[in-house]
Amino acid sequence: MFTGLVEELGTVKSVERRGDSLALVVSCRTVLGGTRIGDSIAVNGVCLTVTGIGPDYFRADIMPETLRKTSLAEAMPGNRVNLERPLSLGGRLGGHLVSGHIDAVGVIKRKTHEGNAIVLEIASPAELKGYVVPKGSVAVDGVSLTVVSRTAGGFVVSLISHTAKATTLGSKIPGDRVNLEADMIAKYVAMLLQQYSAPIKGNPAGDGDDGGTRGIDVEFLSEHGFSSGR
Repeated sequence: MFTGLVEELGTVKSVERRGDSLALVVSCRTVLGGTRIGDSIAVNGVCLTVTGIGPDYFRADIMPETLRKTSLAEAMPGNRVNLERPLSLGGRLGGHLVSGHIDAVGVIKRKTHEGNAIVLEIASPAELKGYVVPKGSVAVDGVSLTVVSRTAGGFVVSLISHTAKATTLGSKIPGDRVNLEADMIAKYVAMLLQQYSAPIKGNPAGDGDDGGTRGIDVEFLSEHGFSSGR
């Protein structure tokens, strides 16, 4: 589990392609502290398992599914990447809960400046739209950001100067691809709503006995111990 607060900018040292998979070696310093083989490190928001460690680098093997679902398939030596170690229990949760499991790859559509901020408009797949809400959280290349607004084809985020300098997002330009992870809580809530709103096999009438098509309403909440406080 991560927070979306980038600890260090690493550099891709080498990329070894092996058919449909690859091995990635990343030069870094900070994230090596306390890290052992088998631990996880988020690379541009993607949770990877460390398979090798050196004095100034770590190695991670990337499987085909990860390459299909993220922008790491495009990694090249010299690329800068956002790095974060997992959250420690008892540590501060300065961003939001980030799993490192990417939902989709978006594209930077527009980049503008507003005062001391950099504003990015990001195009994202339609299936992500329901999980992205204004003033909610989203992880972009592993960076925890607040959604400014939604657009017809995606959403808008704003970067303070520190975020722009401390992550790869400040150097992104229109056309660049970025890894997107929607808020974990939003995804669970949406799944539960769909579960209670979708027809259940064996209960086509949707009478509510086993979920059915009744949905979650005031009556449902009352039956399950929730009170309006009136």
